Amino acid sequence: MTTPIDGVLPPDPHEVEGVRALAERLARAAGEIQRERYETAFEIRTKSASIDLVTEVDHACEELIVAGIDAERPDDAILAEEGRGDDHPDARWRWIIDPLDGTTNFAHGYPRFCVSIGVEHAGVRTVGVVFDPLLDELFCAVRGGGARLNGSLIGVSSETRLGNGLVATGFAYDVRRSPKDNIGHFIAFVKESRAIRRDGSAALDLCYVAAGRFDGYWEIKLHPWDVAAGLLMVDEAGGRTSDLSGGPAQRSGFECVASNGTLHEQMLEILRR
Repeated sequence: MTTPIDGVLPPDPHEVEGVRALAERLARAAGEIQRERYETAFEIRTKSASIDLVTEVDHACEELIVAGIDAERPDDAILAEEGRGDDHPDARWRWIIDPLDGTTNFAHGYPRFCVSIGVEHAGVRTVGVVFDPLLDELFCAVRGGGARLNGSLIGVSSETRLGNGLVATGFAYDVRRSPKDNIGHFIAFVKESRAIRRDGSAALDLCYVAAGRFDGYWEIKLHPWDVAAGLLMVDEAGGRTSDLSGGPAQRSGFECVASNGTLHEQMLEILRR
């Protein structure tokens, strides 16, 4: 007998499998657009700040993904970065889409970007898919089913000392004008960790924690589409996710810490200073 969680029945496994398959198919299709348009001429505009970019490729990818969901699952809610889709509150399933995570990288020809699709059921992260089209790496996680890279199970690192750890972070688009800018934390981690990477794609950073490539990651002022897939990836790979105080990871993405678990308290200690 299926047991409700907080009064809500878990999704049917066959439906979850269908959602996963559709998310993977759409991520690969959007990734193909990115691969074809990479280092070609395309329109670039700014959004919230001069360093917050959007391209016609972002829009083309989002249009493809939203159309695919609407065609096969018209009752599902959609929250997409560029505004397509209907995010209606009464839907059981909610798709959270970053059609091109790492737009600034893509616009400059820097090969670090991806498609990120997270899917919630009754507000619970249930499916996550992240596709890197240039490396042809597809990360996928299903709640209770582990995390995979191109079909093979992945797991977080076993590092126990932050001084030996490779960590990652990023900076918000308001870094030039906001006093809450993550720079103090960045300096602290430079002093405490083996090395830091700042590569401009939160979704891939989280997947790299899940795969054991990074030992930890933190960032502030993200959005739901930045973390919806990646947080589930880390959890299912055996890691730990939270906000900066150690509480549950925020669906909003405003505060995000992810690690292999053993380094988490060491990271939080630095972030609390």
